[in-house]
Amino acid sequence: MSMRTPMLFRLCAASLLLGAALGAQAANLGFLNDTPITYMKQRDVDSLKHTVVGALNDKKDGESLKWDNEGTGNSVKIDADITLGSTANDGGRTCRDLAVVLNAKGQAVHLRPTFCKEGEGPWQLQKKH
Repeated sequence: MSMRTPMLFRLCAASLLLGAALGAQAANLGFLNDTPITYMKQRDVDSLKHTVVGALNDKKDGESLKWDNEGTGNSVKIDADITLGSTANDGGRTCRDLAVVLNAKGQAVHLRPTFCKEGEGPWQLQKKH
């Protein structure tokens, strides 16, 4: 796995958190401060990333799986429903869409990341424009 992949996951999570925090302040939407992402520790992120990469490699379009942070040492219970969306192949490039619903403390966050890889290379999170 590429050393850039963990950084991409962290940047994605940080961008979501920053955007949510700034938006919450501007629109007085304080409930965004307690979203599941704010409770995630690095070990949670690593565990979720491992599960997502496994799903990208092994699951078919439309298949779902569950993840939870049991065993990561985090006192906040976090779980996720991960559903594989469509797969697109263009030459040697493969891209897959996911639907991820993170849950913690009664809050849910819905994410729709896209990952692509070249040949047998590592999956890379794609930046949305």
